[in-house]
Amino acid sequence: MTIELGDLLPHFTALDAHGNTFDSRDYVGKKPLVIYFYPKDNTPGCIEQACGFRDRHQEFKDLEAEIIGVSSDSVDSHVAFAKQYQLPFILLSDGDKSIRKLFGVPSGLLGILPGRVTYVVDKEGKVILVFDNSINATKHISKALEAIKAIGSNQ
Repeated sequence: MTIELGDLLPHFTALDAHGNTFDSRDYVGKKPLVIYFYPKDNTPGCIEQACGFRDRHQEFKDLEAEIIGVSSDSVDSHVAFAKQYQLPFILLSDGDKSIRKLFGVPSGLLGILPGRVTYVVDKEGKVILVFDNSINATKHISKALEAIKAIGSNQ
């Protein structure tokens, strides 16, 4: 399965960086979502991407959007990562890669690393952006923000 433009967000659950269960059903119908899959905590591109979302977090928040980062790292790794870089958004642990598989996120960089893909989902749960770019980690932030702003201008 691969999530594409126009698809509805599939239901999924995972543990967040606080050890709480995140359920996608708690967000659909309430706010737009930016769900970004990244390879690994504490790697250069992933730090740059996470800090980019952190630095523009207020802009997303002002547009009522929730940012959710997903990697296969453990809850403990996410706790340390979020604390070290003061990340104010949700990080989900996908240790068994079931969410990655559910979305159909491809492997990146010659199949060695997990891929880096960002999905923007409108308030009703419809996917309005799929941005797949494993090389330029920071481009995901501006692309996601553009899509979230477009939702507001279409209402």
